[in-house]
Amino acid sequence: MTDYTVEFVGTGETITCSDKQTILSRCLEEGIAQEYSCRVGMCLACSAEILEGEVTQPAARGLTEEEAERYALTCMARPQSDLKLDRGKYPPSIEADIEGGSEPTAADD
Repeated sequence: MTDYTVEFVGTGETITCSDKQTILSRCLEEGIAQEYSCRVGMCLACSAEILEGEVTQPAARGLTEEEAERYALTCMARPQSDLKLDRGKYPPSIEADIEGGSEPTAADD
C-alpha cells in the first residue's frame, strides 16, 4: 500500500490517500465537504479535473475514456501518484447540459 498526497487547488485542503482508498472516502473521513450523490461512478456529482497526477478508476462508468484521462470521479478514483485536483469541474459532456439549462437529476443516474 502506497500513500499519496491529494491537493485540492483553490481550497487549501490536502489529504493523504492510499492507492487502496477512494478519494471520496478519505475526504469524508477527514471532514472535507466533497460533493457526491450515487457513489457508483454514474452521476458525476463528485467530478474533479485532474491538474497533475494519475488515478485509476475502472468503475467510473459516467465518463468516456477520453474524459477519464482528465477528470476523476472521486467516488471511484484511487490515486496512483500525488495529485492536484480542481473540485467541481465537470467533463464537457455534462458542462454542455448545465450551460444549456438542463441540470442533471437523479433520474439521469
